[in-house]
Order: sequence, then C-alpha cells, then structure tokens
Amino acid sequence: MGFDSTGIGYSVHLIVYFPARTAQRQCCVGSLGEQQCLAGINAARGGEACPKNVSDKCGTDSYKECCDCCFLGLQLRAEGRRCEPHSYLGFHCRHVFLSCCEEEESGHEESYSAVRERPTFTSSPPLQKGRPLNHSNLKSSIWDHHLKGFSLCAAVSDSPFPREAFSIGEEQDGGNAVDGPIEVDDMDKCQLYAGNSCHHRCVNTPSSFRCECFPGYVLQEDAFTCVPDINECAQQSHNCGQDECVNTVGSFRCNSKPRCQLGFNRDAQGNCIDTDECGASTQPCSPAFNCINTVGSYTCQRKLVCSRGYHAGPDGSRCVDVDECQSGAHRCGDGQMCHNLPGSYRCECQTGYEYDSFRRTCVDINECWRYSGRLCAQTCENTPGSYECSCTSGFRLSSDGKNCEDVNECLASPCSQECANIYGSYQCYCRQGYFLRQDGHTCDDIDECSQSIGHLCTYKCENVPGSYQCACPEYGYTMSANGRSCKDIDECTTGAHNCSLAETCYNIQGGYRCLSLNCPPNYRKVSDTRCERISCPNYLDCQNSPLRITYYYLSFQSNIVIPAQIFRIGPSPAYSGDNVIISITQGNEDNYFSTRKLNAYTGAVYLQRQVEGPRDFLVNVEMKLWRQGTFTTFHARIYVFITGNSM
Repeated sequence: MGFDSTGIGYSVHLIVYFPARTAQRQCCVGSLGEQQCLAGINAARGGEACPKNVSDKCGTDSYKECCDCCFLGLQLRAEGRRCEPHSYLGFHCRHVFLSCCEEEESGHEESYSAVRERPTFTSSPPLQKGRPLNHSNLKSSIWDHHLKGFSLCAAVSDSPFPREAFSIGEEQDGGNAVDGPIEVDDMDKCQLYAGNSCHHRCVNTPSSFRCECFPGYVLQEDAFTCVPDINECAQQSHNCGQDECVNTVGSFRCNSKPRCQLGFNRDAQGNCIDTDECGASTQPCSPAFNCINTVGSYTCQRKLVCSRGYHAGPDGSRCVDVDECQSGAHRCGDGQMCHNLPGSYRCECQTGYEYDSFRRTCVDINECWRYSGRLCAQTCENTPGSYECSCTSGFRLSSDGKNCEDVNECLASPCSQECANIYGSYQCYCRQGYFLRQDGHTCDDIDECSQSIGHLCTYKCENVPGSYQCACPEYGYTMSANGRSCKDIDECTTGAHNCSLAETCYNIQGGYRCLSLNCPPNYRKVSDTRCERISCPNYLDCQNSPLRITYYYLSFQSNIVIPAQIFRIGPSPAYSGDNVIISITQGNEDNYFSTRKLNAYTGAVYLQRQVEGPRDFLVNVEMKLWRQGTFTTFHARIYVFITGNSM
C-alpha cells in the first residue's frame, strides 16, 4: 500500500491478472508517487513555488498536486481562517490540505512508511468523473483567490492504474516474469469503506482498517475523529504540583524532580531557591552576633556599637552614616531643605528665602525692596523665592531678564498708511491728501473740492483718493498747464470751426460765431467790418442816412461788474466845435444797454443789467455829428456776446 504526504494511502486492491513485471512497475510508480508527494509538501512548507505544468518525468503529477494542496492549507492558516477544505478538492487533496493547515506553528516533517504485504497499486484519488468545477457555482470567498489557476478537475479513466507506463530496468528473459496471472486478493478497505470516514489518516490492515491522526492530534473514542491534543502542562491544568509535568498524547504525566541542595528549598513552582536562615523564627546566631544570609548558607558577625548618627552596615562589619534627610528623621521646618552631613544633618532655607528665628520658619526675601533700583531696568516685581523684571508699554524684556529694549511696533503694521517708530512707542501719519482719524491709526481721504470752496479749479473739481482733479467743459476749452484753469480754444485760429467762406469766424469764450457782413443797398464794402454810402439823391437823405456803417464784435463774461462801459464812439479826429448825439436804435428791447455822453464829441454804451450767459446781442448805435452847421450820421453795429465765466 502506498501513502501520500499526509500519510493517507490510496490503494486499490482488485482481483486482477497481469504479468509480474507489470506489478513491479506499478509498485515503482506508487513508491515514486509517495516520494514526490512528500517532496511537494516540503517545497510548499519551505516557501518554494509550485510548478505550473506537469512534465513527463515520473511522479511530477503527485509532486505538483501535493505542493498545490499544501500551499492552499498554509495560505488559509496564515490568514487566520478556519481549515475547512472545499468539497471540490477531492479526498486526496483535502487531507494534504488539512495536514498543512492544521500543523503546529513550529512546523514538523511527517514520516511516512510503506507497508507492502502484497503488490499494491496507487491510483489518483476519486473525483467527480469527467466533470470540471463550475466556478460560477462557488460563493465569492478565499477559495476564489487561492484556487485560481489550480486544477480541480481530474480525468478519471476506467482503469485503476495510471496512464503512464514506467520501467524499473531492462527486462531480461526469465527475470521476474511469472507465467500465468497472479491474484491480488486483498482489497483496500480504506478505499472501499473508510475513505471519507477517517478524519486524518486511514491505515489499511489485512482484514480491516484503522484511523490514525497527524502529530499533535489525538483520536477520539469514535475511532474516526482527530482533535488537537491539549497541552495540560502549558495550560497549567495539571496536578503535578512541584513535580515536572510532561505532556503526552491525550494526557500528561508527572515526573518527580530531584531534591534541592542543602540551604535551598523548593517554591510553589518547584524551583530551588535560597533559604533565608536569618529570617527564620529561630535565629541561628547568638544575641551578640548579627546573622547575615548568604547564598545557600549564612554567617554570624559580632554586633557593632555605633555612635549617634551612624548605624551598622549591611554586613555588620562597620558603622555607616544615617541619612536623616532620606529616612525622614530630621526636624527641618516647612520651607527648609535638609542637607545630610556625616553623622548629622543641616536645615537650610531655599534660594530666595531666609530663616526667621522668631517664627522659626523660612520667609521670602523681597529682593525688589532690598536691592531697589539695582535688579531691573524698569519694573521689579517680587515673587515667592525670587523676583521678576518687567517693562512698560512699548518695551520688551531683554534676553538678560533685567534690561528693557524698545519694541518696533511698526513691524506689526498698526497704521493704515505710514508708521514712525519712536522710543517706547510709535506714531501713525498719513500721506498727502489724507488726514489721520481720531483713533490715531486710520487715514481718510481729504475732499479738497468741498474744502476749497471753488478756489482749486476754475470750472469743475473732482475728488480722487488722496488728491483732486480739475476738469473743463467737454467743448470749447482745454486744461491749462497749471492743471487748474481752463483755457479757451480759439476755433477760428485752429480751424476747428464750420463757418463757410462767405462768413467770418469770431471766437468767443468757450465757442465761436459765424458772422456774415452784408452791406445794405447803396453801400459798398470797403473792409471786412465797414460799409460806406455810395451816393444820396438829395440833401435830406444825405443827412438822415448814415455815411458809414461799421461792425464791432464784443465778448464779455457773465460775471462782468455792472454797470460796465463796453463801447465808446466819437469822431476821429475831433475838431473844435464838434458835438455828437448818441442813441440806440435797435437791439435794446430788454433795456440791458444804455448810452451816455462823455463830452461834446464822445459818447459811450453801457451794460447796465446783469446778463446770464451765454447770450448774443446785435445793438445798433447811431451817432449824429454836428460839425460846422451840418449833421452827419454814423452807425455802429455792435455784436455783444455774453459768455459764461472764465475757466
């Protein structure tokens, strides 16, 4: 009968007839299968990779199967899962799996033996014939991972023998050949009856079978089930007492320990420990001696008489100092420190304290009062046992803990604009065009336009953050170089007007006018601004019609001071005896203008009422000149343009 790596043999005992040489080959195949299976298990336990394919070499199929099944068991054990083989693994693979999964952590190598009473033949463990595993029927579990790439389907032939044919050696005529068939009459009862009954290992016997367990397990009373052996010694569930506990399969035994040497006794755990003879109720030494325990024995030493502040040492051979401070035998008061001295001790106050003999206690020293002005640069504050220096606002304590140094508050940006650090403080100030608010930190914009009452700009002032800007009307003006006043654009000079060639362009404040000079009938144009009479039919007509018509252009702003003399008229040159009469014949319907005689031969035109510009007037002024007994008439046609105030 052949065994696999778990010690479970799969032997098929049939009544067959075959030549002896064939029997030898089958025995060889079975033996090689055992060895290869054991090698595969050892390879898996050793962490080697199992082969992916089966070669033609004899026994490699057993090596691969046992290696894969053992690796699967080791993997589940490493992941802390229960050792429950999958039903599709097959009988042989299941037992190899359990052998590797349930073995002890330290690991062991199982021993295998082959008992061959008659020729036996090892066949593959029975699987479902010809039907492969359907993975879709399995629940998602650890098996889905570890069975990946592992063949669960084995081809089963009708023959119980392997397909391969192996040879032991060259056949020789008459060697081991047996004429006629031999009968294999012993059937493998493990294969027929107990294959799925034994928990671990089934051992075939000539007339029956028996179940065996792997090392570390014990067979139960039902003769089939194996359970892990309980180590009563490790679990302290034995009753050996001080004796030595030795675990056995399914039980334990108690071995008596040897007696301890003289001077030692056994403790509750059975260990030999030193006996303290000096601690016994009966002292082994006389009263004049001290008992000193030693390992396994003791010694007696004469007692010492030590002076005050000393006591005998541990060995009793000399006097050693008593540390009153450590033992608490001192009499130092609260707040005092105890300093041990040879044979005595001294009580001292802690640093920063002094002893008050009246109250017999340590009291705090006020260093700030005692050393006034010498400890701290600014402020000294007494604390229990010490003192602390501090600084006023705007200073911080130096690294020496005594002096004060200025704090640059400006580094923390406390001001909205500019910050100036000063000794012990800081000052915020604002840029031009801003003023500092009462909080001393924030800068607000100054509205120069509202505060200047119109003196900054001649036309319009626009406030901007930190400053202001002057503006001019959209048309007719441009900003002067000073940035404040608006300068009139002379459209007539720059050619920016739209007057025709027949018209005269006249520039006014903020604009221009296109004027057309047309002389009336019987007059001829002698210049751009003057028309003269050509002729007159009679004396009366010559006296009443003007000899000359002259055009004038005047421009004034609305804020002109009233009354304002805007025009003067008279003969040029004037002669003695000349006299003039001045009057406005047209263009003064609203009485904005008036005339006044300055002297006998000079008259003037006045603007006597305030005019809100812009407004245009065409005023016709008539002057009658009396000279040498004859009146001569002159007309002055005055264009008066009232514009807005200057920019």
